[in-house]
Amino acid sequence: MDRMDWLVPAWPAPQGVRAVCTMRAGGVSSSPYASLNLGDHVGDDPQCVASNRAILAREIGARPVYLKQIHGSSNVVALDRETADGTEADGCWTSSRGVACTIMVADCLPVLLAADDGSRVGAAHAGWRGLSGGIVESTVRAMTHDMDGNASSLIAWLGPAIGPRAFEVGDDVKAAFIAHDPAAAEHFKPLREGKWHADLIELTRMRLNAVGIARIFGNDGSREWCTVANPSRFFSHRRDRVSGRLAAAVWLS
Repeated sequence: MDRMDWLVPAWPAPQGVRAVCTMRAGGVSSSPYASLNLGDHVGDDPQCVASNRAILAREIGARPVYLKQIHGSSNVVALDRETADGTEADGCWTSSRGVACTIMVADCLPVLLAADDGSRVGAAHAGWRGLSGGIVESTVRAMTHDMDGNASSLIAWLGPAIGPRAFEVGDDVKAAFIAHDPAAAEHFKPLREGKWHADLIELTRMRLNAVGIARIFGNDGSREWCTVANPSRFFSHRRDRVSGRLAAAVWLS
């Protein structure tokens, strides 16, 4: 993977846990999907998407499973070698080797998870709807179902996403988070009447902390992680409207 301009998480994952987040470069798609678009639902040439997905699979030496992400679903699926692409879920986990939990994003936040003992990995698609609807909690619960729900043994990595100075939302979004935890109000900054800048990264950290995950790495909310602010590195639906998709993947090698 060294030859690809991708993000490799700097996190204390146990031996055998591998992870990566793609960026725009390294594929075959043409503008506006240039070049490593991994989404097959955004209008790109299907043959280009297939070629790009083959590149990712070859580079990581595992099979990425591409979910049909619902944007608001709290459905989580356990992956194995037989799981079909297009399975509807916004979270996934696996204890099978060579199967990559894969989340596609173009502003939403990919959350990658790994157990201390290297027995399992997982991933969640944290857009605001999914996050407010409990996708992080559901994914952690599925991963730890046979561990008495003990999430303290999990570590998390947050990938690139729309940053706190670019994510403009309405009163409805703020209300959805405050209904769950009034302390979430701290992560909404007033912009103008009825509009706020929301910090998706800190809102996700709150949710992870609340379920017992204290070790969180990756996106710190700075501009370099913002999908909107870095058009040469990241796809962004909010910025471009017609856009490709990045993929964050974690797997057991």
